[in-house]
Amino acid sequence: MNSDQNNSRRNFMSALVMGAAAGSLSMLSNPVYASNFAKLDSDVSMSDVDEWFKQVKGTHRAVFDGSMPHKGFPVLWTFAFYATNNANGTPDEDMTAVCVLRHNAIPFAMDDGLWSQYKLGEAFEINDMSTGKPAMRNVVYEPTDSDFPVPGVDGIKKLQERGAMFCVCDLALKVYSGFTAAKLGMDAAKVYDEWKSGILPGIQIVPSGVLALGRAQEHNCGYIFAGE
Repeated sequence: MNSDQNNSRRNFMSALVMGAAAGSLSMLSNPVYASNFAKLDSDVSMSDVDEWFKQVKGTHRAVFDGSMPHKGFPVLWTFAFYATNNANGTPDEDMTAVCVLRHNAIPFAMDDGLWSQYKLGEAFEINDMSTGKPAMRNVVYEPTDSDFPVPGVDGIKKLQERGAMFCVCDLALKVYSGFTAAKLGMDAAKVYDEWKSGILPGIQIVPSGVLALGRAQEHNCGYIFAGE
């Protein structure tokens, strides 16, 4: 396959990914913008990603596919993995949960400043359960008891302290920051850089969420869909 064919195939696949992703957000439902922002290439270092995955440890390993917010279920199921293993005699040191935040769940990887500035709760249809209105903060990082359907759930920060690993999809960051920039009349590269800079401590940016799901399974993590 020559370089022109490669470029054509890449452009086609990029537009396809962009169109599919855009259709799931009401604010981003127009695929006309797809070709402006579609880039499958990532500047994320795969050596860094591979090193990050070396942290996976223990007898019991699982990867949670967080493709949608689902009222915080990607984080809730990660917590349930630890809680139920603990209840059956397995310490945190003998297990690892990897939670992949991709597609519409990427705001869970971002700090409160981005939620407020870009109204991520409204854009991604994530409500603050204490108010019933679009969330203006990350409701799963350091949650209150009202932020999940059940009380007592550890958020991302506490789960990281227990050994859980969280990553976020760079492809989705590019796609959605690009659409957001178009909506707000801003520079796409600037918004993308701001979103990357606002990723929470310890959360690894990966080239794509699906790549991370595959890598996690190569590290003997059982796949679990983190939906309802």
